[in-house]
Amino acid sequence: MFDADNSASLRLAVVGPTHPYKGGVASHTTELCHELAEAGHDVTLVSWSHLYPSLLYPGEQAVPGGAPDVEPFPRTIRSLSWARPDTWVRTGRRLRDMDAIIIVHVIPPGVPSNLAVLRAAGVGRTSSSGRGPRSIVIAHNVLPHETRPGDRRFMDSLFRRVDSVVVHSDSQAKLATELGAAHVRELDLPPHLPGGPPEKHVESPGPTRLLALGIVRDYKGVDLLLDAMLDVPELQLTIAGEMWGDSGRRVKELAADPRLAGRVEVHSGYVPADRIAALMARHDVLTLTYRHATASQNVLLAKLHGLPVLATHVGTFGVQVRDGVDGLLVPPSDRVSLVDALRRLADRGYAGQLRSAVRPPDLSGPWAHYVGGIEALASTESEALVDDEEPETVPPDTPVQRAKDLVTAARLRRRRQLPLRPADFPEWVRASDVLALDTDALEAQAWARELGLPRCSDAVSAWAALGALASVLRIRDDGRRGAVIVDESGTRSPFSRWARALGFEPVELELTGRRTSVEVLDVDTASLDVIARLHPGGCGADDVDHAVGQASWALRSGGLLIITLPVGEGDPEWAISPADIRGVLARADDLGLVLVGDVDGDITERIRLASASAREVRAAQPEARRTGAVPAYGILRLTFRRR
Repeated sequence: MFDADNSASLRLAVVGPTHPYKGGVASHTTELCHELAEAGHDVTLVSWSHLYPSLLYPGEQAVPGGAPDVEPFPRTIRSLSWARPDTWVRTGRRLRDMDAIIIVHVIPPGVPSNLAVLRAAGVGRTSSSGRGPRSIVIAHNVLPHETRPGDRRFMDSLFRRVDSVVVHSDSQAKLATELGAAHVRELDLPPHLPGGPPEKHVESPGPTRLLALGIVRDYKGVDLLLDAMLDVPELQLTIAGEMWGDSGRRVKELAADPRLAGRVEVHSGYVPADRIAALMARHDVLTLTYRHATASQNVLLAKLHGLPVLATHVGTFGVQVRDGVDGLLVPPSDRVSLVDALRRLADRGYAGQLRSAVRPPDLSGPWAHYVGGIEALASTESEALVDDEEPETVPPDTPVQRAKDLVTAARLRRRRQLPLRPADFPEWVRASDVLALDTDALEAQAWARELGLPRCSDAVSAWAALGALASVLRIRDDGRRGAVIVDESGTRSPFSRWARALGFEPVELELTGRRTSVEVLDVDTASLDVIARLHPGGCGADDVDHAVGQASWALRSGGLLIITLPVGEGDPEWAISPADIRGVLARADDLGLVLVGDVDGDITERIRLASASAREVRAAQPEARRTGAVPAYGILRLTFRRR
């Protein structure tokens, strides 16, 4: 069995904070290194012995007690110091042989040190021509929440000297472009959640218990929450986090108001990771009443612990919270709306209804999307295809040669049409999922029309193709529509038509035998970005193993195999039983294909419910009882990513 060649692996340096520094940026940086290494890359985390002076960060910089929020990355060097410019240059010189250097931007005053590292490593805007490593900046906040004079100039000088900038929201993408970034890639912020697994929720007969968690700063609007609570006496609030400057003092003063006596507890200080689960379990709602925001992990953290969220409609909260389903959304700085939402939450029955609708977040799929995006930017191939004209071709002599010419053409053509981005697809469009309800298929069909994709009359095929298309954009597209896609789903599948509408050039084959497209095309090893077999031409139980085996050598590192399978019982050559799904996943994992998405949580539960429903149908139908047959009761979409 072929094992992917080492040429697919990248040598990457990630420059940013990690343990013992605390906070979301340090956790994200550390987890990113773990995920990149898991994907097969040679990763070094370059961090700081002294990050920045206390004047720029008034809180505690290090984790109290020394216990890390997330597992430290083993290949970490702490060679950089804020106060030692010589360390910037020496470190940069050590990184000259890297394929790419990923700078994790923290605050604008850190730009000079980052630029010094990049210059010493020999990178810049010209690195795409082959001189030196490629350069990528991950900007969690393009500008700080509280800006200072000179911040915009710092960021402009950084963005104009790097190949790509990664941001986590539409507004940040726009701002990065305004500040000189030539190539901006928006990727959803993946989960890097501190603490362990959730604890059992502690019930209470008293008032609804609200929680405000994290550093208290002006933009987080904790003071607005306290002010609104004056009008809603049937609530309790815990504020847990560091109190920064004037914002912290104001929150303490408001919490001491006699009208809030006995209803507000303030726990000042950093909340270590090992206390988060117990703290969440003792509350009913997490509050995020921000004045403004970019991207935050707190909604995902709440979902992990089973809590609904009260949030303002800023940053990414609007797409993470389902208003009236698993939380409430209110306009920012709107006291009337906030008071109204608090009155609704004061009803313990309503708060419990929201909590019952909370679903655990997908912790693996978003990282696959994120790592795929970083790989596309870090690879030299991301700039290799720049010719917009059709290549000249000679008449093919054989069907195989004709098919291989199609693959070559797909590598060279660049036709962008619909300017869809990963953020245009809603959160419920998952890489791996199960379809058991007609309404879900109809919703996917309607959403495809909303996006402007060509019409598809078959709702089930639309559901299959929409998830596949979202996965390609989230994982294998660098914004230039250059992924090499082989689609063997058949002409009735909309996947290729939709991919072409976005500017891709998929190669389509409709096969009737067991031979897969990679055999017919005689493609080179590790040369494809995507192989798709989707409903109505998806895999059956008898050929899924064959498809997985072919993809294991035909896909390049990070490439995707996207298939659909009927889920059912009574026809083992066609539909796969729930008990056999684990076997498929284990076989794929043995061959270096990792599942993208959560199959242990919501998917498995929905398969179980669909199975029970199908059995009820069989029991109600005399013919089904006589024959013992159970039809397929679901379509399973699985997306695998090549290590």
